[in-house]
Amino acid sequence: MHRTKICLSVLGLCALLAAPAGAQNLNRFTFNIGGGFTQPVRNTDGRTDTGFNITAGAGVNLTPHLGIIGEFGFNNLDLSRTALLAAGVPQGSTRIYSLTANPILRFNPRGRFDAYLTGGGGFYRRTVEFTEPTITTVTVFDPFWGVIFPAAVPADRVLGSFSQNKGGLNIGGGISFRVRGDSQMKIFAETKYHHIYTEPVATTILPVTFGLRW
Repeated sequence: MHRTKICLSVLGLCALLAAPAGAQNLNRFTFNIGGGFTQPVRNTDGRTDTGFNITAGAGVNLTPHLGIIGEFGFNNLDLSRTALLAAGVPQGSTRIYSLTANPILRFNPRGRFDAYLTGGGGFYRRTVEFTEPTITTVTVFDPFWGVIFPAAVPADRVLGSFSQNKGGLNIGGGISFRVRGDSQMKIFAETKYHHIYTEPVATTILPVTFGLRW
């Protein structure tokens, strides 16, 4: 995992099956939604703990084998204890938003089981936030008694927030399983390596995502 290297070639992916491949029964548009866990790798490993991800996408199938998907991604990882001690703060997290365009190459698009490769790039926004636990007062309405009263609830106070907007690349693959023989809906599991050109050190993560594609 720590030796993962970026070997993305969008032109290569597109050229592999750019020739017509019998488009009968082709579902022209494709959509996906999913979530899972995110593993920090290489530059990010040791600075953050394992987090979670949410993703959603929509795209066009050029042929049964080849498509292009626009995807929104959100990854959230807590800062590691080592990073918190170095910064002198009690809590912290990293949030990564992304909008990417990703060609997808399917090996068995009409089969019950399929495997695919995908990769691309786009816009990434990374926010590192330092916080500390505190108590805040909110107004609560109790419908049983019909009264409004103040209540103290736990909250996080932001000590500092730092954001960068950068470009980035991703590459990965996955497998999918058709729910029914005549259905367009598939269950998928995939992993993608993301390299984001943040400064002074690149941000590198490996989300593992499970979801539905139709």
